[in-house]
Amino acid sequence: MTHLDTEIQQLKESLLEMWSLVLKQCYKSEKAIERFDKDLAREILANEKRVDAFELKINMDCERILALFNPVANDLRFVLSVLRINAELERVGDYARTLAKVIKDVSGAFKAKEIADVNLVAMSGIASNMLQSAYNAFEQENIELLRPIFKHDEELDRMNKNALSVIARLIKEKPEEAENLLELLLAVQRIERMGDQAKAIAEEIVFYLEAKVIRHQKNKDRLI
Repeated sequence: MTHLDTEIQQLKESLLEMWSLVLKQCYKSEKAIERFDKDLAREILANEKRVDAFELKINMDCERILALFNPVANDLRFVLSVLRINAELERVGDYARTLAKVIKDVSGAFKAKEIADVNLVAMSGIASNMLQSAYNAFEQENIELLRPIFKHDEELDRMNKNALSVIARLIKEKPEEAENLLELLLAVQRIERMGDQAKAIAEEIVFYLEAKVIRHQKNKDRLI
């Protein structure tokens, strides 16, 4: 194994470690919303600094590898993909933080029926599963594990649009609850964005493994 091979392996391990932390943040945010658990929300906020520290370290490692080893072909694609995936994971961590802040700061718990009407828990589960599937595909270098991600992203988009209609109707019916309902909508939108980041990560994995650029193309699951 060359020095570059060792550096590449260590970079992959660092990214997977960060990825695991972000996944935990997502799962915790799902539980915090479902249970309206302010303690769990505070735990998510406390861990955000670890996510940021990982992002900085991985960026520096990528820059060092590019400067010192001048990687080419598959190694170059790997480092470039890690740079982009690292940024996407940091954004997912930001969305988990936003969800935690919603739970921590909102004046009262969301009603169970409202959570069900906007499919909040189901959306959170889908987004977390998308991120987990991308993790598995990257770890195993198995592109087939990415296919469901693109279909789930379309599902999240539909659920997000439905939630917007539901919230608009509820605000008209109960204007006195408008502030809480808008916070609920913010939670829905952040979960939908988590799905978008998972899809973007999947696109980067395709670039790394297959040297294909599928961003902005339709029917992406058919292209891999």
